[in-house]
Amino acid sequence: MAKSLVIVESPAKAGTINKFLGRDYQVEASFGHIRDLPKSKMGVDVQNSFTPEYVIPAKSKKTVSKLKKQAKGKDTVYLATDPDREGEAISWHLAAILSDEAPAPAIKRVMFNELTKEAVKEAFEHPRGIDQKLVNAQQARRVLDRIVGYELSPLLWRKVGRGLSAGRVQSVALRLIVEREQEIKKFRPEEYWSLHARLSSERPSEQEKIFKAKLDRIGKKKLVLKNEAETLKLKAILEKETFRVISVQKKERQRRAQAPYTTSKLQQEAYNRLGFSAAKTMRTAQMLYEGIELGDEGSVGLITYMRTDSVNIAQVAKKEAVKFVKEKFGAEYLPKVPNFYRSKKGAQEAHEAVRPTSVYREPEQIRSFLNEDQFRLYELIWRKFVASQMSAAIDLVTSVEVLAGSDHFFKASGTKNLFPGFGIVFTYFNQVSKKKGREEEEDEDENQEFPDLEQNEILKLHELIGSQHFTKPPARYNDASLVKVLEEKGIGRPSTYAPIIYTLVSRAYTERKGGALVPTELGETVIDLLVKHFPYVLDVQFTALMEEELDKIEEGELDWIKVLRDFYGPFESHLKQAKVKMKDIRQEPVPANEMCDKCGKPMMIKWGRFGKFIACSGFPQCRNTKPISTGVA
Repeated sequence: MAKSLVIVESPAKAGTINKFLGRDYQVEASFGHIRDLPKSKMGVDVQNSFTPEYVIPAKSKKTVSKLKKQAKGKDTVYLATDPDREGEAISWHLAAILSDEAPAPAIKRVMFNELTKEAVKEAFEHPRGIDQKLVNAQQARRVLDRIVGYELSPLLWRKVGRGLSAGRVQSVALRLIVEREQEIKKFRPEEYWSLHARLSSERPSEQEKIFKAKLDRIGKKKLVLKNEAETLKLKAILEKETFRVISVQKKERQRRAQAPYTTSKLQQEAYNRLGFSAAKTMRTAQMLYEGIELGDEGSVGLITYMRTDSVNIAQVAKKEAVKFVKEKFGAEYLPKVPNFYRSKKGAQEAHEAVRPTSVYREPEQIRSFLNEDQFRLYELIWRKFVASQMSAAIDLVTSVEVLAGSDHFFKASGTKNLFPGFGIVFTYFNQVSKKKGREEEEDEDENQEFPDLEQNEILKLHELIGSQHFTKPPARYNDASLVKVLEEKGIGRPSTYAPIIYTLVSRAYTERKGGALVPTELGETVIDLLVKHFPYVLDVQFTALMEEELDKIEEGELDWIKVLRDFYGPFESHLKQAKVKMKDIRQEPVPANEMCDKCGKPMMIKWGRFGKFIACSGFPQCRNTKPISTGVA
């Protein structure tokens, strides 16, 4: 009989860990949180130091009974939940429940960043207690979100429509989307033109190499062409002028590889290159982390923990990458001094970046064990990590300045790769995605081939090309750009980006149009009301400050009860005012004074979770409804 019980969150993770441990260990899953705040009420005693009321949800009762039964007679219970705040809180709740049993087993916390035999063995050799600072940070976030959600959502039900919700971070993200849409609606495009010259050397040996140069300035004044007439007039003048090379500069430039992935960078690049939503990226990454069956090797975790804001890499992984690169490409592809990447301020330095658990599991070698989504994401992670440990690429950048006549200056530049460096990882192996990442982006003009030009050389003009352009409005947010701005502004954390976007779409506050996140009329209405009556809760800087305070709770620098108390005072005051002053837009008369053909009462425009609709004023008793599109409104 097993002497110890190991509890993880998911059956998949349990299966992977089970093969690493001997017969003395029994591994079971908690299926996530086994205690939480009740759904039927707020469950926070704000008058008594914000004491949370934790209950065991109905869906978890059978699991809790099973875990209690399995813990009986065990010497030790190891809590092996995820290495973050949520994982620590799950362990804390499990410890609280299992400690009530008599005789209570010894309870120890083990933590690992990857599901490999070495990492699991190391964790079990160095168990620790529950980190109460991490737990308090999670509790503070949970209570904050519960207060905002359970106080604001009913207000929206009364003032707008049933089924709506507000969230402390979710609503701020929606505000960004709504404000971007407002910018787009206000935008008025302006016309402008550019002028390019197609040039070549007049020397017979070089005249076939035609390059493009862009008119940059006239004298010392930057070029501004507002319309076609101005462009054609200037073009006619320049066609009569002599074009002469006035400078040729050649410089070698190093391009360093980017850091391995954090959660946000992985979500951004998976969207841009693979078309994955943030939620799909995290679902797929979770499977790669928890373990994939690799034939005779069994279940193996292929990547490290995927919720992280750190770019740190374990020394053992760095050494393995160096060995792999040297064997695969040669020593010249390794930097003389190992690459170092700095995590952003406030990152959890104890965590690692998202990386493969072994670089020797090349994507193509294990492709048959993965579905298409798993393979594409694993390949993305594998390439990024291997590249991050390699030497810089070296390019020759040529910059040419051409003078037409006496004062019209054209500029051209081109880049020629001299040494691929880390870039070989993106060309040596077959690539799944046709899209290019930032490390592989190419500009047609930037990569043009120049003839061997000399200073003061006269050039042959082949053609002058005028091109019309219009200024563009700011782009709508998509999964990648929203995650990027949330991270930049300090809103939310790695574990929250995907759920935020999912909630906004599922609640019909936004809809997807060609990949873009577009606010619905309902979303715009809700934000208008919340910004007007709860300006500080919807303030981007205030929300970022709250995230910083949660980090300080985790570090033991702030008391979590004080943070809640400081938040709740102003919030409660605004809430009382809003209940009185907030406009009631739940229903308004249909302009044509249409009457219900079932009960004779006036028809009204009402709001629901999915926007406006027309319904009998006696709704829901009289359920006569129809879409707004068919009504007079």
